[in-house]
Amino acid sequence: MPRLIINADDFGLTPGINQSVLELSAARALTSATLMATAPHFAPAAAESSPQRGHLLGVGCHVVLVDGESALPAGETPALAPNGQFRPTLGAFLSQLLRGAISEAEIELEAVSQIRHLQAAGVPVTHVDTHKHTHMFIRVLRPLLRAARACGIRAIRNPFEPEWSIAATHDAPALRKLQVALLRTRRRRFLQMVADAGLATTDGSLGVLATGTLNTATLESILHAMPEGTWELVTHPAYYDMALDTVATRLRASRPIEHAALLEAVPRITAGMPSLELLHFGQISP
Repeated sequence: MPRLIINADDFGLTPGINQSVLELSAARALTSATLMATAPHFAPAAAESSPQRGHLLGVGCHVVLVDGESALPAGETPALAPNGQFRPTLGAFLSQLLRGAISEAEIELEAVSQIRHLQAAGVPVTHVDTHKHTHMFIRVLRPLLRAARACGIRAIRNPFEPEWSIAATHDAPALRKLQVALLRTRRRRFLQMVADAGLATTDGSLGVLATGTLNTATLESILHAMPEGTWELVTHPAYYDMALDTVATRLRASRPIEHAALLEAVPRITAGMPSLELLHFGQISP
């Protein structure tokens, strides 16, 4: 029996993202979202998605280490976040990380701070993942696992897309396919480290290759190809609003397309798959 988590990243970033997440959750087209601790619209996202409001949404922490603001006071993590700001691009972050210029201790401090910010707001944090999937790199994964355990978090995203999902993502650029496939070489070490830490994860992430291009046709192709296992569909839905134009993201026009695709396709497709179980990260175990 396949099991599927449908997660929306970037919760709290804009009002349009928050509205989309809550509407999709109510329609059972979304089961999970990951909330950004220092996002401009964190407070309403945390409040409106609470179980006390009747939501079944699992909420995790979308740990940000690049292209954002530190949750700690400026100066506490000077290598990771000079002047309280992370490096603006993934490339700039990785160039410093891989040469050892960013300490794992600073990453752990930052991750703990972000997770505890959610918990202090009353969010029962189900899991952790990272902005731009930085935890696929061991020098981020190792301190992130320590931070998760310190905060009582028992699950983490597996950011690697399986080969069958890559094959089901039609019309993806060849270079992007190659990049996603090459990153899979890190998968075995990732799974071993997660298991050693005692955390739960999925069998892989769906929709990573389709980031920015996920529409109804691609969603149908991926879901109909899904085999047995526990999978996470990674999505970035939103209503396009003025706030989206003020944040640094390449995902703008694609977000309302994803929202519409999820709202229309997920209830329809899952109704025709009675053996499919929809769930969130708080419902999986190692």
